Amino acid sequence: MKKILNTTKAPSPVGPYNQSILAGNTLYLSGQIALDPATGELVQSSIEEETHQVMKNLGAVLDNAGLTFEDVVKCTVFVKNMQNYGRINTVYASYFNDDTAPVRALVEVSALPKYVNVEISAIALKS
Repeated sequence: MKKILNTTKAPSPVGPYNQSILAGNTLYLSGQIALDPATGELVQSSIEEETHQVMKNLGAVLDNAGLTFEDVVKCTVFVKNMQNYGRINTVYASYFNDDTAPVRALVEVSALPKYVNVEISAIALKS
């Protein structure tokens, strides 16, 4: 059984997709970028602030499903410039416990929606 979960506390989808889908006890989260859900504006003052906004958006989607970052089992991180890896990673790491952090893939891509610098998707398990 598939349950679609969207929240106004994260940016609204801008295409034919949803913020997340709960299938059984697995929550699949669409990629989030640094859109401020309140204003619809991109947060790009620095790569750190951009990454924080991405993580806040993921957190809002998780919260809407009754989950936290502790429930995340996999993240996929897309970056526009690998030279930002260290700065993105520092912010990303602040949202997870080192001992229980999810598995992750990080790839550099030529472009992302709205020409942002980072996008992150996730998979989480609901107990």
